[in-house]
Amino acid sequence: MRELILLRHAHAEPASTGQEDLDRPLSPVGLAEAEAAGKWLKENNLSPDCVLCSPARRTRETLEAVLGVIGYAEQKLEDGVYDATPGTLARLIDDRRDVERLLVVGHNPGLEQLVPLLAEGSSSEVRGMAPGGIAVLSFEGDAPIEPGSATLTQFWWP
Repeated sequence: MRELILLRHAHAEPASTGQEDLDRPLSPVGLAEAEAAGKWLKENNLSPDCVLCSPARRTRETLEAVLGVIGYAEQKLEDGVYDATPGTLARLIDDRRDVERLLVVGHNPGLEQLVPLLAEGSSSEVRGMAPGGIAVLSFEGDAPIEPGSATLTQFWWP
């Protein structure tokens, strides 16, 4: 069984005048949330084998805080995770089908729509995903990543 861990970036500072969205840093609250997410992952023995991370500063800082708690994992900044639709995310994840436990650090609404799409086959029942929130989904064998192919096994938020 393979696992997919979806981590929404923690709380970020609002954009200052002229600042690009990609450059928004974590707030002090967000840093604490990211560290708490790392502790939760470690306590639940959910260290990833590989990480796909949006290039946005807030996602990179979230990942850095998480890895500071759980330790090193192979990482790839993936431009496609930023502002991704659930379909784009599913394709990126399916390209990594060989990874036993994949962590994706990204943004809403893509992540919060991807969870019910993979678990229930539809994204019409979006329940939300708080900043710093984590969803863990399991997949049987090497089945393709497609609607309804996963089981939501854990859901956590700081």
